[in-house]
Amino acid sequence: MPLAQLISTEQLQQRLGQENLLILDCRFALEDPAYGRRSYLDGHIPGAHFLDLEQDLSAPVIKGVTGRHPLPDPSALVERLRACGLRDDSQVVLYDDGPGAFAARAWWLLLWLGKRDGLYLLDGGLKAWRAAGLEVDTQPPGNAPGDFSAKPDSSMLLSAEQLLLRLGSSDLTLLDARAQPRFRGEVEPLDPVAGHIPGAQCAVFTDNLGADGRFLPQEVLRERFDTLRGARPVEQLVAYCGSGVTACHNLFAMSLAGYPLAPLYAGSWSEWITDAARPVATGD
Repeated sequence: MPLAQLISTEQLQQRLGQENLLILDCRFALEDPAYGRRSYLDGHIPGAHFLDLEQDLSAPVIKGVTGRHPLPDPSALVERLRACGLRDDSQVVLYDDGPGAFAARAWWLLLWLGKRDGLYLLDGGLKAWRAAGLEVDTQPPGNAPGDFSAKPDSSMLLSAEQLLLRLGSSDLTLLDARAQPRFRGEVEPLDPVAGHIPGAQCAVFTDNLGADGRFLPQEVLRERFDTLRGARPVEQLVAYCGSGVTACHNLFAMSLAGYPLAPLYAGSWSEWITDAARPVATGD
C-alpha cells in the first residue's frame, strides 16, 4: 500500500465519531497568516483540531540562515500532535481549503516522525466537504491526549550541502513545485532572489489536480512523473519548492502514482539563496 492515501468526503462523513479518528485542519494563507485559525473558528469539520503552518508545522525563521518555513523541532511537534490526541493507532485525516499543499506538509511531517499507517488527505479538502452539503462545527474537540511514539527519519531529508554536491549529475531529477513564472525568475513575490536551482525541472504542484480540485487518477499521475523523470533512475528524485511546503504535494502525488518516497530538500529555494555562493539559474 502506498504511503499516500486519499479519503473522500463521503468516506470521512461515515467515519465521524470513530474512537481512533483524528482530523487535523491545516488551512493557511501565505498572504494572511491569521487566516487559517480564523477560518477554523468560523467553521471546521466536526472533531477537527487546528494546526498552524507557522506556529505548529514550522520552526522560527532565522534570517539569513533558514528558509521561510524551517522544519519544526521534532519533540515540539510530537508534543503538539499528542495534545491533539495522536496515538500510534490513530487514523489521521488531514485537510486544508482544497488544493492540499498545507495538508501535504503535515502528511510529510507525520511520515518523518514515523507515522506510516492510517494517514489520509481529504480529497478536495474543505471545499469538497462544503460542496457536498456536509456540516461544519465551531466547537473545539475534546480528545484525550495521545501517546504517539515518534522516530524521526533523517533519510527523508536532503540538506543544501548534499544537494550542492549532486548538482550536475546526469542521474538527478530535481523537481521544483513552484509556478512557471517564479521558476523562470520572471517574478518573485516572496523571496529576495528570483530563479531556480540549476538543473531543476518545473513540476507545478497544482498540476497534480483536476479541474474539480481533486487528485488526478493514479495512472495520469504516473505518466506525469514518468515524463518528468525520463530515463533517469527513480532513486535519484529530489523534491523542493519555495519553502518546503508545496514540494510535499508533489511527494504525495508521486506516492499516489506508485513511486517510492523521494527525499525533500526542506529548506528549498528560500534557504538556498541565503548563501550567495550557491548557484542560481533563470529561464527554462
